[in-house]
Amino acid sequence: MKITLTPIGRVVKGLPQDKNSSWNRWSEESVIEIDQQLAPALKGLEEYSHIFVIYWMHLAEYDSSRLITRPRGRGDLPEVGLLAFRGRNRPNPIGLSVCELIELKGNIITVRGLDAYVGTPVLDLKPYDYYDVVKRPKVPAWALKLWEEGVGRRPSWVGP
Repeated sequence: MKITLTPIGRVVKGLPQDKNSSWNRWSEESVIEIDQQLAPALKGLEEYSHIFVIYWMHLAEYDSSRLITRPRGRGDLPEVGLLAFRGRNRPNPIGLSVCELIELKGNIITVRGLDAYVGTPVLDLKPYDYYDVVKRPKVPAWALKLWEEGVGRRPSWVGP
């Protein structure tokens, strides 16, 4: 089966490609420019506090020999299958971020929480609503460890 995707826009401000950057997706704002002809399709999106941003990780390179790996290449974390963590090495490099919607002006969307490089093609946007809320998701201990290291605190729904 052949699938053809056409981007609806692109990231114009976001994660720098410089690996030494101190950019933080939780505090920095990203900007998405949606194709002008699709601007009417954004009507009403500003009424949501959060949106899903679905994007194509255009700089990722799939390595089919690495179906089992350690998240972020860290030896202190267990081996897992590539579909059991949110890395870049994927058969289809589709990215997904739940983002706080800061502002919508015309075809320009400002968000916080996007983990995508400048120039990344955006495939779709979807409003985040009550159908997608999971109050106490179960995650492995290594994923909780990465969260605490990256964000600096335990999620409120996890006990002491």
